[in-house]
Amino acid sequence: MRIDKNFVCNEFKQSNTAETLSVYSPATEELVGQVQLATAEEAIEAVEAAAEAQKRWRELTSIERAAYMHRLADALVARKDAIGLALANESGKSLEDACNEAVYAGDITRYHAEWARRIEGEVIPSDTPSESLLLQREPIGVIACLIPFNYPVYTLLRKIAPALITGNTVVVRPSNNTPGSAFEIAQAVLESGLPAGVVNILTMDHAIAERVCTHPAVGMITLTGSVGAGRKVLEYSQVNISKSSLELGGKSPAIVEADADLEKAAREIAASKTTNCGQLCTAIERVYVHEAVYEPFVKLLRTHMEERRYGDRSIEPSDMGPLINESSRLNIHQMVERAIDDGARLEMGGFIPEGPGYFYPPTMLTECRQDMEIVQEEIFGPVLPVLKYSDADEALRLANDHQFGLASVVYTENYRTAMKLANNIEAGEVYVNRTPADPYQGYHAGWKRSGLGGDDGKHGMLDYTQTRLVVLNY
Repeated sequence: MRIDKNFVCNEFKQSNTAETLSVYSPATEELVGQVQLATAEEAIEAVEAAAEAQKRWRELTSIERAAYMHRLADALVARKDAIGLALANESGKSLEDACNEAVYAGDITRYHAEWARRIEGEVIPSDTPSESLLLQREPIGVIACLIPFNYPVYTLLRKIAPALITGNTVVVRPSNNTPGSAFEIAQAVLESGLPAGVVNILTMDHAIAERVCTHPAVGMITLTGSVGAGRKVLEYSQVNISKSSLELGGKSPAIVEADADLEKAAREIAASKTTNCGQLCTAIERVYVHEAVYEPFVKLLRTHMEERRYGDRSIEPSDMGPLINESSRLNIHQMVERAIDDGARLEMGGFIPEGPGYFYPPTMLTECRQDMEIVQEEIFGPVLPVLKYSDADEALRLANDHQFGLASVVYTENYRTAMKLANNIEAGEVYVNRTPADPYQGYHAGWKRSGLGGDDGKHGMLDYTQTRLVVLNY
Protein backbone atom coordinates (compact mmCIF):
# COMPACT_ATOMS: atom_id res chain seq x y z
CA MET A 1 0.00 0.00 0.00
CA ARG A 2 1.31 3.42 -0.94
CA ILE A 3 1.30 6.43 1.42
CA ASP A 4 1.30 9.86 -0.25
CA LYS A 5 1.75 13.44 0.89
CA ASN A 6 0.77 16.63 -0.86
CA PHE A 7 3.29 18.24 -3.19
CA VAL A 8 3.86 21.98 -2.68
CA CYS A 9 6.81 24.06 -3.84
CA ASN A 10 8.77 20.92 -4.84
CA GLU A 11 8.35 19.30 -1.43
CA PHE A 12 6.13 16.48 -0.19
CA LYS A 13 4.54 18.11 2.86
CA GLN A 14 3.95 16.18 6.05
CA SER A 15 0.83 17.39 7.84
CA ASN A 16 0.05 16.63 11.46
CA THR A 17 -3.54 17.89 11.23
CA ALA A 18 -4.80 16.65 7.88
CA GLU A 19 -7.45 14.00 7.46
CA THR A 20 -6.47 10.87 5.55
CA LEU A 21 -8.14 9.71 2.36
CA SER A 22 -8.22 5.96 1.73
CA VAL A 23 -7.96 4.69 -1.86
CA TYR A 24 -9.39 1.32 -2.87
CA SER A 25 -8.89 -0.86 -5.91
CA PRO A 26 -12.12 -0.96 -7.95
CA ALA A 27 -11.17 -4.44 -9.14
CA THR A 28 -10.64 -6.08 -5.73
CA GLU A 29 -12.02 -3.49 -3.25
CA GLU A 30 -8.73 -3.79 -1.35
CA LEU A 31 -7.05 -0.78 0.24
CA VAL A 32 -4.22 0.30 -2.07
CA GLY A 33 -3.30 3.75 -0.80
CA GLN A 34 -3.69 6.55 1.68
CA VAL A 35 -3.08 10.24 1.15
CA GLN A 36 -3.40 13.28 3.35
CA LEU A 37 -6.18 15.68 2.42
CA ALA A 38 -4.89 19.23 2.20
CA THR A 39 -5.87 21.60 4.97
CA ALA A 40 -7.01 25.15 4.19
CA GLU A 41 -3.61 26.47 5.25
CA GLU A 42 -1.77 24.03 2.95
CA ALA A 43 -4.01 24.89 0.03
CA ILE A 44 -3.46 28.61 0.48
CA GLU A 45 0.29 27.98 0.79
CA ALA A 46 0.18 26.15 -2.55
CA VAL A 47 -1.65 28.95 -4.34
CA GLU A 48 0.68 31.59 -2.89
CA ALA A 49 3.73 29.51 -3.87
CA ALA A 50 2.37 29.18 -7.40
CA ALA A 51 1.71 32.93 -7.58
CA GLU A 52 5.22 33.76 -6.44
CA ALA A 53 6.79 31.22 -8.80
CA GLN A 54 4.75 32.56 -11.72
CA LYS A 55 6.46 35.95 -11.46
CA ARG A 56 9.78 34.30 -12.35
CA TRP A 57 8.39 31.59 -14.65
CA ARG A 58 6.74 34.11 -16.97
CA GLU A 59 10.01 36.03 -17.30
CA LEU A 60 11.71 33.03 -18.90
CA THR A 61 11.62 32.90 -22.67
CA SER A 62 9.14 30.40 -24.02
CA ILE A 63 12.02 28.30 -25.40
CA GLU A 64 13.52 28.12 -21.88
CA ARG A 65 10.17 26.96 -20.53
CA ALA A 66 10.02 24.39 -23.33
CA ALA A 67 13.40 22.96 -22.28
CA TYR A 68 12.03 22.29 -18.80
CA MET A 69 8.94 20.67 -20.33
CA HIS A 70 11.00 18.36 -22.53
CA ARG A 71 12.85 17.25 -19.40
CA LEU A 72 9.49 16.67 -17.72
CA ALA A 73 8.39 14.54 -20.69
CA ASP A 74 11.62 12.53 -20.38
CA ALA A 75 10.97 12.02 -16.67
CA LEU A 76 7.38 10.90 -17.28
CA VAL A 77 8.50 8.25 -19.76
CA ALA A 78 11.38 7.15 -17.49
CA ARG A 79 8.90 6.76 -14.61
CA LYS A 80 6.17 5.12 -16.68
CA ASP A 81 6.40 1.84 -14.77
CA ALA A 82 5.93 3.52 -11.39
CA ILE A 83 3.20 5.83 -12.67
CA GLY A 84 1.53 2.92 -14.43
CA LEU A 85 1.59 0.66 -11.37
CA ALA A 86 -0.02 3.34 -9.20
CA LEU A 87 -2.65 4.02 -11.85
CA ALA A 88 -3.41 0.34 -12.48
CA ASN A 89 -3.93 -0.33 -8.76
CA GLU A 90 -6.27 2.59 -8.18
CA SER A 91 -8.22 2.54 -11.47
CA GLY A 92 -8.50 -1.13 -12.43
CA LYS A 93 -6.71 -0.59 -15.74
CA SER A 94 -4.25 -3.14 -17.05
CA LEU A 95 -0.63 -2.39 -16.24
CA GLU A 96 0.14 -2.04 -19.94
CA ASP A 97 -2.64 0.49 -20.52
CA ALA A 98 -1.68 2.44 -17.42
CA CYS A 99 2.00 2.60 -18.41
CA ASN A 100 1.03 3.65 -21.93
CA GLU A 101 -1.01 6.51 -20.46
CA ALA A 102 2.18 7.86 -18.90
CA VAL A 103 3.88 7.69 -22.31
CA TYR A 104 0.97 9.55 -23.92
CA ALA A 105 1.23 12.16 -21.16
CA GLY A 106 4.87 12.63 -22.14
CA ASP A 107 3.85 12.95 -25.79
CA ILE A 108 1.33 15.71 -25.16
CA THR A 109 3.85 17.52 -22.95
CA ARG A 110 6.32 17.52 -25.85
CA TYR A 111 3.59 18.64 -28.24
CA HIS A 112 2.84 21.74 -26.19
CA ALA A 113 6.53 22.41 -25.55
CA GLU A 114 6.95 22.71 -29.31
CA TRP A 115 4.60 25.72 -29.35
CA ALA A 116 7.43 27.71 -27.73
CA ARG A 117 8.32 29.65 -30.90
CA ARG A 118 4.76 29.74 -32.21
CA ILE A 119 2.83 31.68 -29.56
CA GLU A 120 2.00 34.65 -31.73
CA GLY A 121 0.30 38.00 -31.32
CA GLU A 122 -1.07 40.22 -34.07
CA VAL A 123 -0.33 43.54 -35.72
CA ILE A 124 -3.65 45.19 -36.57
CA PRO A 125 -4.10 48.21 -38.88
CA SER A 126 -5.28 51.34 -37.07
CA ASP A 127 -7.78 53.90 -38.31
CA THR A 128 -5.39 56.60 -37.08
CA PRO A 129 -2.35 57.57 -39.18
CA SER A 130 1.04 56.98 -37.58
CA GLU A 131 -0.34 54.39 -35.20
CA SER A 132 -0.12 50.60 -34.84
CA LEU A 133 -2.24 48.21 -32.81
CA LEU A 134 -0.23 45.37 -31.26
CA LEU A 135 -2.19 42.46 -29.80
CA GLN A 136 -0.03 40.50 -27.37
CA ARG A 137 -0.59 37.07 -25.81
CA GLU A 138 0.17 36.96 -22.09
CA PRO A 139 -0.11 34.33 -19.33
CA ILE A 140 -3.09 34.43 -16.99
CA GLY A 141 -1.25 33.62 -13.75
CA VAL A 142 -2.17 30.71 -11.49
CA ILE A 143 -4.36 27.98 -13.01
CA ALA A 144 -6.45 25.62 -10.86
CA CYS A 145 -6.59 22.21 -12.62
CA LEU A 146 -9.33 19.77 -11.59
CA ILE A 147 -8.58 16.27 -12.90
CA PRO A 148 -11.01 13.35 -13.49
CA PHE A 149 -10.54 9.69 -12.53
CA ASN A 150 -10.93 8.06 -15.94
CA TYR A 151 -7.67 9.16 -17.61
CA PRO A 152 -6.02 10.98 -14.71
CA VAL A 153 -2.40 10.83 -15.90
CA TYR A 154 -3.02 11.94 -19.47
CA THR A 155 -5.56 14.61 -18.51
CA LEU A 156 -3.26 16.08 -15.87
CA LEU A 157 -0.55 16.75 -18.46
CA ARG A 158 -3.16 17.71 -21.07
CA LYS A 159 -3.97 20.65 -18.81
CA ILE A 160 -0.68 21.63 -17.21
CA ALA A 161 1.45 21.41 -20.38
CA PRO A 162 -0.35 24.26 -22.24
CA ALA A 163 -0.52 26.20 -18.97
CA LEU A 164 3.24 25.97 -18.46
CA ILE A 165 4.36 26.78 -21.99
CA THR A 166 2.28 29.97 -21.95
CA GLY A 167 3.89 31.14 -18.70
CA ASN A 168 1.36 30.09 -16.07
CA THR A 169 1.84 28.02 -12.93
CA VAL A 170 -0.62 25.43 -11.61
CA VAL A 171 -2.30 24.01 -8.54
CA VAL A 172 -3.66 20.57 -9.36
CA ARG A 173 -6.46 18.69 -7.63
CA PRO A 174 -6.36 15.04 -8.76
CA SER A 175 -9.46 12.88 -8.44
CA ASN A 176 -9.89 11.46 -4.96
CA ASN A 177 -10.38 8.08 -6.64
CA THR A 178 -6.97 8.13 -8.36
CA PRO A 179 -4.51 10.36 -6.45
CA GLY A 180 -1.52 8.02 -6.29
CA SER A 181 -0.61 8.36 -9.96
CA ALA A 182 -0.62 12.15 -9.58
CA PHE A 183 2.03 11.96 -6.86
CA GLU A 184 4.16 9.73 -9.08
CA ILE A 185 3.89 12.58 -11.62
CA ALA A 186 5.05 14.92 -8.84
CA GLN A 187 8.21 12.79 -8.59
CA ALA A 188 8.72 13.34 -12.32
CA VAL A 189 8.32 17.10 -11.75
CA LEU A 190 11.13 16.93 -9.16
CA GLU A 191 13.37 14.90 -11.46
CA SER A 192 12.82 17.31 -14.36
CA GLY A 193 14.21 20.23 -12.36
CA LEU A 194 11.14 22.43 -12.79
CA PRO A 195 11.43 25.45 -10.48
CA ALA A 196 9.74 25.19 -7.10
CA GLY A 197 6.11 26.29 -7.09
CA VAL A 198 5.50 25.93 -10.81
CA VAL A 199 3.55 22.66 -10.32
CA ASN A 200 1.74 21.92 -7.07
CA ILE A 201 -0.43 18.81 -6.54
CA LEU A 202 -2.78 18.38 -3.58
CA THR A 203 -5.61 16.02 -2.71
CA MET A 204 -8.60 18.01 -1.44
CA ASP A 205 -12.16 17.68 -0.31
CA HIS A 206 -14.78 19.89 -1.98
CA ALA A 207 -14.53 22.67 0.59
CA ILE A 208 -10.77 23.03 0.16
CA ALA A 209 -11.08 22.85 -3.62
CA GLU A 210 -13.46 25.78 -3.40
CA ARG A 211 -10.91 27.71 -1.31
CA VAL A 212 -8.32 27.16 -4.03
CA CYS A 213 -10.61 28.05 -6.93
CA THR A 214 -11.84 31.25 -5.27
CA HIS A 215 -8.41 32.45 -4.12
CA PRO A 216 -7.73 35.92 -5.59
CA ALA A 217 -4.48 34.71 -7.22
CA VAL A 218 -6.28 32.06 -9.32
CA GLY A 219 -7.04 33.49 -12.75
CA MET A 220 -8.41 30.38 -14.45
CA ILE A 221 -10.09 27.11 -13.50
CA THR A 222 -9.93 24.15 -15.86
CA LEU A 223 -12.05 21.07 -15.25
CA THR A 224 -12.81 17.76 -16.89
CA GLY A 225 -15.87 16.38 -15.14
CA SER A 226 -19.63 16.23 -14.91
CA VAL A 227 -22.13 18.96 -15.73
CA GLY A 228 -22.82 19.30 -12.02
CA ALA A 229 -19.13 19.85 -11.33
CA GLY A 230 -19.03 22.37 -14.17
CA ARG A 231 -21.83 24.36 -12.60
CA LYS A 232 -19.90 24.47 -9.32
CA VAL A 233 -16.82 25.76 -11.15
CA LEU A 234 -18.90 28.49 -12.75
CA GLU A 235 -20.05 29.46 -9.26
CA TYR A 236 -16.44 29.58 -8.09
CA SER A 237 -15.39 31.65 -11.10
CA GLN A 238 -17.93 34.35 -10.22
CA VAL A 239 -15.94 35.29 -7.12
CA ASN A 240 -12.93 36.64 -9.03
CA ILE A 241 -14.48 36.65 -12.53
CA SER A 242 -11.86 34.04 -13.36
CA LYS A 243 -11.70 32.29 -16.72
CA SER A 244 -13.19 28.79 -17.00
CA SER A 245 -12.38 25.92 -19.33
CA LEU A 246 -14.82 23.05 -18.94
CA GLU A 247 -15.02 19.65 -20.59
CA LEU A 248 -18.25 18.24 -19.25
CA GLY A 249 -20.71 15.48 -20.06
CA GLY A 250 -20.99 13.67 -23.37
CA LYS A 251 -23.59 11.51 -25.08
CA SER A 252 -21.87 10.75 -28.37
CA PRO A 253 -24.26 9.52 -31.07
CA ALA A 254 -23.17 7.05 -33.74
CA ILE A 255 -25.18 7.16 -36.97
CA VAL A 256 -24.96 3.97 -39.04
CA GLU A 257 -26.18 4.48 -42.61
CA ALA A 258 -27.48 1.65 -44.80
CA ASP A 259 -24.36 1.76 -46.99
CA ALA A 260 -21.93 1.61 -44.05
CA ASP A 261 -19.38 -1.15 -43.50
CA LEU A 262 -21.53 -2.83 -40.86
CA GLU A 263 -18.87 -5.19 -39.56
CA LYS A 264 -16.39 -2.35 -39.05
CA ALA A 265 -18.99 -0.12 -37.43
CA ALA A 266 -20.20 -2.83 -35.03
CA ARG A 267 -16.66 -3.81 -34.04
CA GLU A 268 -15.56 -0.24 -33.40
CA ILE A 269 -18.71 0.86 -31.58
CA ALA A 270 -18.48 -2.16 -29.25
CA ALA A 271 -14.84 -1.35 -28.56
CA SER A 272 -15.67 2.30 -27.87
CA LYS A 273 -18.38 1.32 -25.40
CA THR A 274 -16.26 -1.20 -23.49
CA THR A 275 -12.90 0.60 -23.40
CA ASN A 276 -12.20 1.55 -19.75
CA CYS A 277 -15.63 0.06 -18.97
CA GLY A 278 -17.29 2.87 -20.93
CA GLN A 279 -15.79 5.54 -18.68
CA LEU A 280 -14.70 7.79 -21.53
CA CYS A 281 -16.16 11.22 -22.26
CA THR A 282 -16.34 10.57 -26.01
CA ALA A 283 -17.42 6.91 -25.88
CA ILE A 284 -20.40 6.02 -28.06
CA GLU A 285 -23.46 6.50 -25.82
CA ARG A 286 -26.34 6.03 -28.30
CA VAL A 287 -26.55 4.32 -31.69
CA TYR A 288 -28.90 5.28 -34.52
CA VAL A 289 -29.19 2.60 -37.21
CA HIS A 290 -30.92 2.91 -40.59
CA GLU A 291 -34.04 0.75 -40.62
CA ALA A 292 -32.87 -1.08 -43.76
CA VAL A 293 -29.92 -2.61 -41.89
CA TYR A 294 -31.23 -2.49 -38.32
CA GLU A 295 -31.68 -6.23 -37.76
CA PRO A 296 -28.34 -7.41 -39.20
CA PHE A 297 -26.48 -4.59 -37.48
CA VAL A 298 -28.01 -5.32 -34.08
CA LYS A 299 -26.95 -8.95 -34.50
CA LEU A 300 -23.36 -7.92 -35.35
CA LEU A 301 -23.20 -5.42 -32.52
CA ARG A 302 -24.47 -7.94 -29.99
CA THR A 303 -21.88 -10.47 -31.18
CA HIS A 304 -19.03 -8.01 -30.65
CA MET A 305 -20.37 -6.88 -27.27
CA GLU A 306 -20.70 -10.50 -26.14
CA GLU A 307 -17.10 -11.21 -27.10
CA ARG A 308 -15.84 -8.75 -24.50
CA ARG A 309 -15.26 -10.45 -21.17
CA TYR A 310 -14.95 -8.53 -17.92
CA GLY A 311 -12.73 -9.14 -14.93
CA ASP A 312 -9.61 -8.16 -13.00
CA ARG A 313 -7.18 -6.85 -15.60
CA SER A 314 -4.19 -7.59 -13.38
CA ILE A 315 -5.02 -11.25 -14.02
CA GLU A 316 -6.29 -11.05 -17.61
CA PRO A 317 -5.26 -7.75 -19.28
CA SER A 318 -7.55 -8.24 -22.28
CA ASP A 319 -10.69 -8.19 -20.09
CA MET A 320 -12.85 -5.14 -19.60
CA GLY A 321 -12.11 -3.74 -16.17
CA PRO A 322 -14.37 -2.35 -13.43
CA LEU A 323 -16.28 0.86 -12.92
CA ILE A 324 -14.56 3.27 -10.57
CA ASN A 325 -16.79 2.71 -7.51
CA GLU A 326 -19.96 1.10 -6.24
CA SER A 327 -22.08 4.24 -6.49
CA SER A 328 -21.31 4.48 -10.21
CA ARG A 329 -22.25 0.84 -10.72
CA LEU A 330 -25.50 1.17 -8.80
CA ASN A 331 -26.48 4.33 -10.67
CA ILE A 332 -25.84 2.68 -14.05
CA HIS A 333 -27.75 -0.46 -13.12
CA GLN A 334 -30.72 1.58 -11.95
CA MET A 335 -30.73 3.45 -15.28
CA VAL A 336 -30.84 0.11 -17.11
CA GLU A 337 -33.70 -1.14 -14.93
CA ARG A 338 -35.70 2.05 -15.51
CA ALA A 339 -35.15 1.75 -19.27
CA ILE A 340 -36.48 -1.81 -19.24
CA ASP A 341 -39.48 -0.73 -17.17
CA ASP A 342 -40.06 2.01 -19.76
CA GLY A 343 -40.19 -0.45 -22.64
CA ALA A 344 -36.60 -1.06 -23.74
CA ARG A 345 -35.58 -4.61 -24.59
CA LEU A 346 -32.55 -6.04 -22.82
CA GLU A 347 -30.45 -7.83 -25.43
CA MET A 348 -27.61 -8.76 -23.09
CA GLY A 349 -26.00 -7.88 -19.76
CA GLY A 350 -27.92 -5.72 -17.34
CA PHE A 351 -27.03 -7.36 -14.01
CA ILE A 352 -24.67 -6.81 -11.08
CA PRO A 353 -22.15 -9.67 -10.91
CA GLU A 354 -21.39 -11.46 -7.67
CA GLY A 355 -17.98 -11.22 -6.03
CA PRO A 356 -15.54 -8.40 -5.28
CA GLY A 357 -14.93 -5.51 -7.63
CA TYR A 358 -17.22 -2.95 -9.24
CA PHE A 359 -17.77 -4.88 -12.45
CA TYR A 360 -20.70 -4.47 -14.81
CA PRO A 361 -21.16 -6.55 -17.96
CA PRO A 362 -21.36 -5.14 -21.49
CA THR A 363 -25.04 -4.31 -21.86
CA MET A 364 -27.17 -3.57 -24.93
CA LEU A 365 -30.73 -2.25 -25.10
CA THR A 366 -32.92 -2.15 -28.19
CA GLU A 367 -36.44 -0.81 -28.85
CA CYS A 368 -35.40 2.42 -27.14
CA ARG A 369 -37.13 5.76 -27.65
CA GLN A 370 -35.55 9.18 -27.97
CA ASP A 371 -37.27 10.46 -24.83
CA MET A 372 -35.94 7.70 -22.57
CA GLU A 373 -33.54 8.62 -19.78
CA ILE A 374 -31.07 6.03 -21.09
CA VAL A 375 -30.91 7.99 -24.38
CA GLN A 376 -30.96 11.47 -22.88
CA GLU A 377 -28.61 11.18 -19.89
CA GLU A 378 -24.92 10.28 -19.84
CA ILE A 379 -24.36 6.68 -18.74
CA PHE A 380 -20.55 6.60 -18.38
CA GLY A 381 -20.51 2.83 -18.36
CA PRO A 382 -20.66 -0.17 -20.74
CA VAL A 383 -24.34 0.25 -21.66
CA LEU A 384 -25.47 0.88 -25.23
CA PRO A 385 -29.00 1.96 -26.26
CA VAL A 386 -29.86 1.34 -29.94
CA LEU A 387 -32.54 3.13 -32.00
CA LYS A 388 -33.62 2.98 -35.64
CA TYR A 389 -34.29 5.77 -38.14
CA SER A 390 -35.70 6.01 -41.66
CA ASP A 391 -33.48 8.58 -43.41
CA ALA A 392 -30.47 10.85 -42.83
CA ASP A 393 -32.65 13.85 -41.99
CA GLU A 394 -34.30 11.94 -39.17
CA ALA A 395 -30.92 10.67 -37.94
CA LEU A 396 -29.62 14.24 -37.85
CA ARG A 397 -32.68 15.45 -35.98
CA LEU A 398 -32.34 12.70 -33.38
CA ALA A 399 -28.59 13.22 -32.96
CA ASN A 400 -29.13 16.95 -32.37
CA ASP A 401 -32.15 16.53 -30.09
CA HIS A 402 -29.93 16.58 -27.06
CA GLN A 403 -28.44 18.63 -24.22
CA PHE A 404 -24.88 17.46 -24.97
CA GLY A 405 -22.59 18.10 -27.93
CA LEU A 406 -19.10 16.74 -27.26
CA ALA A 407 -18.38 14.17 -29.98
CA SER A 408 -20.29 12.31 -32.69
CA VAL A 409 -19.70 9.50 -35.19
CA VAL A 410 -20.98 8.82 -38.71
CA TYR A 411 -20.60 5.55 -40.63
CA THR A 412 -21.33 5.84 -44.35
CA GLU A 413 -19.60 5.25 -47.69
CA ASN A 414 -21.46 8.14 -49.36
CA TYR A 415 -19.40 11.34 -49.19
CA ARG A 416 -22.49 13.52 -49.73
CA THR A 417 -24.21 11.98 -46.72
CA ALA A 418 -21.00 12.19 -44.70
CA MET A 419 -20.58 15.89 -45.42
CA LYS A 420 -24.26 16.69 -44.83
CA LEU A 421 -24.20 15.02 -41.44
CA ALA A 422 -20.75 16.26 -40.45
CA ASN A 423 -21.60 19.86 -41.33
CA ASN A 424 -24.86 19.86 -39.40
CA ILE A 425 -24.30 17.74 -36.29
CA GLU A 426 -24.30 19.94 -33.19
CA ALA A 427 -21.09 18.70 -31.61
CA GLY A 428 -17.52 19.89 -31.18
CA GLU A 429 -16.07 16.80 -32.89
CA VAL A 430 -17.35 14.62 -35.74
CA TYR A 431 -15.60 11.35 -36.63
CA VAL A 432 -16.40 9.79 -40.00
CA ASN A 433 -15.96 6.01 -40.26
CA ARG A 434 -14.06 5.79 -36.99
CA THR A 435 -14.68 6.24 -33.27
CA PRO A 436 -13.29 9.13 -31.21
CA ALA A 437 -9.64 9.39 -30.19
CA ASP A 438 -8.63 12.99 -29.60
CA PRO A 439 -5.60 14.04 -31.68
CA TYR A 440 -3.07 16.22 -29.85
CA GLN A 441 -3.20 18.82 -32.64
CA GLY A 442 -7.00 18.98 -32.82
CA TYR A 443 -9.30 20.99 -30.58
CA HIS A 444 -11.37 19.00 -28.09
CA ALA A 445 -14.24 21.35 -27.28
CA GLY A 446 -17.90 20.67 -26.57
CA TRP A 447 -21.08 22.41 -27.59
CA LYS A 448 -24.18 22.97 -25.45
CA ARG A 449 -23.82 21.50 -21.94
CA SER A 450 -20.66 19.65 -22.91
CA GLY A 451 -18.52 22.58 -21.92
CA LEU A 452 -16.76 25.88 -22.47
CA GLY A 453 -13.32 26.37 -24.00
CA GLY A 454 -11.39 23.25 -24.88
CA ASP A 455 -8.20 21.21 -24.86
CA ASP A 456 -5.48 20.36 -27.38
CA GLY A 457 -3.93 22.01 -30.37
CA LYS A 458 -3.25 25.67 -30.99
CA HIS A 459 -6.65 26.76 -29.72
CA GLY A 460 -6.40 24.70 -26.54
CA MET A 461 -2.99 26.23 -25.84
CA LEU A 462 -4.25 29.78 -26.47
CA ASP A 463 -7.09 29.23 -23.99
CA TYR A 464 -4.40 29.57 -21.30
CA THR A 465 -3.54 33.11 -22.40
CA GLN A 466 -5.10 36.54 -22.16
CA THR A 467 -4.59 39.43 -24.54
CA ARG A 468 -3.15 42.89 -24.18
CA LEU A 469 -3.70 45.52 -26.86
CA VAL A 470 -0.88 48.06 -27.18
CA VAL A 471 -1.89 51.16 -29.12
CA LEU A 472 1.38 52.64 -30.36
CA ASN A 473 1.25 56.17 -31.72
CA TYR A 474 4.42 57.31 -33.47
